[in-house]
Amino acid sequence: SLLLGRGVIVNAKNHGQTALHYAVAFSNVEAVDVLLRRRAKLDLQDKHGLTAVHLAAWFQLIHNAEHLGHKCKSLCAQEGLNMMHCAAMNNHTDIVEYIVDDLQMGELDKEDQMLMEEPYNMATMEENKVGDTPLHLAAKNGQCEALQLLLDNFNIRNEAGQTALYLAADGAHEDCVQTLLEAQCDPTSSPYSPLHPVCERGHFPIVKLLIHSGAQINSQKQHLHTPFHLAVVMGKVDVVGMILKAGVDLEIQERATDPLGVAARGNMVIIVDMIIKAERYFRWKQNFQMSLHSESPLTFKLDHSPDTKPVCNIIWDLAYKHLEHNDWKKLAEFWEFTEDQVAAIEEQWTGPNSFQEHGNRMHLIWLHGIMIEGSSPAKGLYECLLSVGFTKIKKIRMEGTNTDIRKCTVS
Repeated sequence: SLLLGRGVIVNAKNHGQTALHYAVAFSNVEAVDVLLRRRAKLDLQDKHGLTAVHLAAWFQLIHNAEHLGHKCKSLCAQEGLNMMHCAAMNNHTDIVEYIVDDLQMGELDKEDQMLMEEPYNMATMEENKVGDTPLHLAAKNGQCEALQLLLDNFNIRNEAGQTALYLAADGAHEDCVQTLLEAQCDPTSSPYSPLHPVCERGHFPIVKLLIHSGAQINSQKQHLHTPFHLAVVMGKVDVVGMILKAGVDLEIQERATDPLGVAARGNMVIIVDMIIKAERYFRWKQNFQMSLHSESPLTFKLDHSPDTKPVCNIIWDLAYKHLEHNDWKKLAEFWEFTEDQVAAIEEQWTGPNSFQEHGNRMHLIWLHGIMIEGSSPAKGLYECLLSVGFTKIKKIRMEGTNTDIRKCTVS
């Protein structure tokens, strides 16, 4: 007060900040009051483009926010951020509540409060320069507590076409994603599915949440990428399996390239085999209008169950000890593998005897379908070998029933 009384310039800057900036930063409420009475300017920005009120909201200085709020609640910083934006993106729920309850609601009488809708440009809906509302910023920064206070109009898109749900998913903020979905946020309201970023990065729990909430698994973004394409390209095996089980359209191509071709050229053997299993399963399901026969849940991953281990050993023995170079392709043709599927398997190179592993993989893919159908793998293998004329394979001995895969050998 003594300095101000001697003609000191109240709005002078030191290192880009005014006295009001410093008073707010040090939470000196008395100094803030004195400076405001001396008509300190509220719209002066520091070198970061922040006014004093933005500092109060940014650093959760609630007492200073209360002093400054009534005078500059809509004041915007350099990036179009207002007081609410700063509070939301930093999870300062007390300031968010103050803005909504004391500032926003204080301006409306009871009748207005009952009728307030879109005609009121409320603080909770104001956008920054790129169209982000406080809800967008809370979701983007993973501030779930602040987000819960702002759950209105959550399907609004920013200038990039992104919803709060998309931004929460893009930032891998699982708690924010779950909160928005529980509030009935529509995962299909954005032109790009929120599945795109999480599938690309392999955030399995969020992928699961979004799929179970109806997110579009076949949605295509720029360059015709689907979430499945991105998961395949990045080699995210668990995510690939989840999307396959959800019934993704495997016919969708990205720049004239199908996911199977992408996985094959990338030497992603596990994903190649999963895609072929899925293609054969969906074709079987469509052709015969039948459902899963196996008691185990549907999966397209490698089978490690003890029940199929004996027949897997037989398949390995057949592929590595009995089949010649192109024999496995004859068996693949008998079992109606497509040319693209055979080519994808053959893309793998392990040396001059790669055909042995190709045959082993093809048989394991076939076994996956046989187990789903509930058929006997021993019987199916025996009939196939006879049909294609393998004279080197004398017999498949089966002891007991035809369906007992634990009691058969190749000789």
